[in-house]
Amino acid sequence: MNAAPESEPIDLLVHGANELATPRGFEARRGADLARIDVIEGGAVAIRAGRIVAVGGERELLARYAPAKKLDARGGTIVPGFVDAHTHPVFSGTREDEFELRTAGATYVEIAQAGGGIASSLRGVREASEDELLALLLVRLDRFLEMGTTTVEAKSGYGLSVDDELKCLRVIDRANRTHAVEVVSTFLGAHDVPPEFRDDRGAYLDLLVDRMLPAVVESGLAEYCDIFTEAHVFGLDDTRRVLGRARELGMKLRLHVDQLTSLGGAQLAAELGASSADHLEFVSPAGIDALAAANVIPVLCPLVPLYLRVDQEVPARRMIQAGLAPALATDFNPGSCYTQSMPEVLTWAALRLRMSVAECLTAATLNAAASLDRAGEIGSLEAGKRADVLVLDVPGHKHLCYEFGRNPVRAVVCAGQVACERE
Repeated sequence: MNAAPESEPIDLLVHGANELATPRGFEARRGADLARIDVIEGGAVAIRAGRIVAVGGERELLARYAPAKKLDARGGTIVPGFVDAHTHPVFSGTREDEFELRTAGATYVEIAQAGGGIASSLRGVREASEDELLALLLVRLDRFLEMGTTTVEAKSGYGLSVDDELKCLRVIDRANRTHAVEVVSTFLGAHDVPPEFRDDRGAYLDLLVDRMLPAVVESGLAEYCDIFTEAHVFGLDDTRRVLGRARELGMKLRLHVDQLTSLGGAQLAAELGASSADHLEFVSPAGIDALAAANVIPVLCPLVPLYLRVDQEVPARRMIQAGLAPALATDFNPGSCYTQSMPEVLTWAALRLRMSVAECLTAATLNAAASLDRAGEIGSLEAGKRADVLVLDVPGHKHLCYEFGRNPVRAVVCAGQVACERE
């Protein structure tokens, strides 16, 4: 009589779920494929050495593996960790006074032109020490983690000098080395023109191209270069110059485009071969077609128009129909979207952008990972990927967008370790 096969040892089994829901694949899902996710009743995840070993039914995995530890989902839902692909988390001081001004009718541009906006946050960053900024960022990363975000893209952009931008990038690097959340670094020296260059925009562009970008590349502290492309900040020619130099220096590109006006930034993002084009509330049909042809991922920030009291919504359904692969993000920052909750973003995308729950889940995980050139590593629950796993206190994935106003995250696994758990 043959002996039963010996169970294979693993470090952790996430089990006890009513449902497991995940997109699949190692690249962004576009068009109709955006809504294709795997749903496994009673699904579980086997983890060893920080990697997913297997995903399947709980009985099947218990028969194959001997876990050293178990994480009980208690009838909830297992999904991949959220990937927040657009944030500005390095700042000191908040801007609630500007929120009040907007409720009274002031616009984003009017507040910026009066000395508020990005310039307001610039003062806080320049006055704060590196250690002070790091302490603030670590607290914010704790909140991201509690809300289910396991990877976050973090931009500089509130220093706007060589020394202060490098200070912000060092803060991001230090946080990434110490926190459970993976932090992907983006240089955003072209966030605005600082006050000392208001009367000589060209001199600041020279500083960006000739000194800042080479210093950032030499430091090795940023993977991406971003720019705020709008008529009141940096125009199309400015963007082409700055990002062209960044690309020459070996950096990958991201862009804030067509957020406040239809400037044609989407077409430029396509021309430059950017990894992402972000915001896009005022993108034109030609811009959508250009992004689709160039396979540029649109990173949508659906809470920002609400926060800025702008009626224009990003045309997400038109993008999906055109074959684009949208991602979702918070755009967490002190001025135009002070939230770190990806669950709230998913609900708003479903309600206002008319995305299905499955589309939202894919956009907040696999597609967001792809926008960060990490779809082969994170963004879905499948063998070989890093074990970034959420346990949600909801009976099924459709409940995720249906219920809002509370945090549904019961437990977070980052790289195979239980990093956050609540009763």
